[in-house]
Amino acid sequence: MYKKLIKGVFMLIVALGVAETAWASGETTDSGTTAWMLTATTLVLLMVPGLAMFYGGLVRTKNVLGTMMHSFAAMVIIGVLWPAFGYAISFGDGVLGGWFGWNPDYVFLNGIDDTIMDAGIPEYVFAMFQGKFAIIAPALIAGAFAERVTFRGYILFISLWSLLVYSPICHWVWAGDGFLYNMGPAGAIDFAGGTVVHISSGVSALVAALYLGARRGYPKNVMKPNNLVMTLIGAGLLWVGWFGFNAGSAVASDLDTGRALTVTQIAAASGAMAWLVIEAIMFKKATSLGVASGILAGLVAITPAAGVVQPVGAIIIGFAAAIFCFLAIQLKDRLGFDDSLDAFGIHGIGGIVGALTLTFFIRDSWMAEAAEAAGGSWSVWQQFGIQAAAVGITIVYAAVVTIVLVVLIEKILGFRMKQDEEMSGLDHSVHGEHGYGLINPN
Repeated sequence: MYKKLIKGVFMLIVALGVAETAWASGETTDSGTTAWMLTATTLVLLMVPGLAMFYGGLVRTKNVLGTMMHSFAAMVIIGVLWPAFGYAISFGDGVLGGWFGWNPDYVFLNGIDDTIMDAGIPEYVFAMFQGKFAIIAPALIAGAFAERVTFRGYILFISLWSLLVYSPICHWVWAGDGFLYNMGPAGAIDFAGGTVVHISSGVSALVAALYLGARRGYPKNVMKPNNLVMTLIGAGLLWVGWFGFNAGSAVASDLDTGRALTVTQIAAASGAMAWLVIEAIMFKKATSLGVASGILAGLVAITPAAGVVQPVGAIIIGFAAAIFCFLAIQLKDRLGFDDSLDAFGIHGIGGIVGALTLTFFIRDSWMAEAAEAAGGSWSVWQQFGIQAAAVGITIVYAAVVTIVLVVLIEKILGFRMKQDEEMSGLDHSVHGEHGYGLINPN
């Protein structure tokens, strides 16, 4: 009995000490929300090797490692640049009317060591979650100029693009004093990155591909995927990771999180179903590449809308994205420009479709709050105008800065590979390896 009494007193002292420490530090960490955001952060990072597999399977055998290295290089390079400067530019105090941010306390994340955000999570977790978005955005661009750029040119490009294109746009849309965040009574809607990630990267991808020119031999020579099995697995990993991408953007573990996860699942399935129907009508067969493309089209389009639409809206947005992305890819083939892996056709077009069409499926409660904020009424068409303005501004800014970067890198360092290097393939010329152990890959 004495042992139980002593044990009870000891446990009480420990509990009081822990409670006093927590009170003294002022920490109010929500363990449930923090656990979910840690999971979501991990899921978003999983998308990067998923993207590497998706892209890697679509190129020729001689370029599989080089193409996958573009995704992994983004994890490495942006993984350092984001905590060093990217977070400060994206979420620092607004400069020049909210065109970009800056906070010296955010440089190398030095000023957030003890910070717990209002959502109940350490700011470190939020910074790392956002950092995964910053990683995947430039990796998406690589699909447009796959099989024909130097590795050193690519490294310099994604470094500058991340700081000069991605981070400022991120501030416009998601920082509290960003000018797109404050456009209209409720701002430009971009729940999880349709504008910030997909439109910016898709447009930049198109600009870079047009300037650098087509792969040698394109379109005369058939350039078949080397491993569609790997591409399909990559698409599956992207689908799984996208739950963290969208549902994690609620920065909570509540009703909004459940809503975002639900419409993400539905839109992905809807996009894939629509692509299957299109292929059945056009080609009388369903392809694995079509399923993978439809999945991505639906996921991209629902990304900006995941916080405001209901399941019916998700189905329609997924279908619409598949149709427009399919048409964009067909148009690319007719025009003859070489967006190698359809980065613009899927991500650019899908992001635009989602950012604009979401307007017509916004839940009534959201519109009521917007009307109240407007001091009277707020119509769907007024919100559509805000969305269109945000899309247009993002397209112009991303295109202009990207062309400047590509031209400078090509002139100073060299961005496009030399003919003999390109014909030998990235794996051998750049990395001195072969993805499948072949002596003469083709």
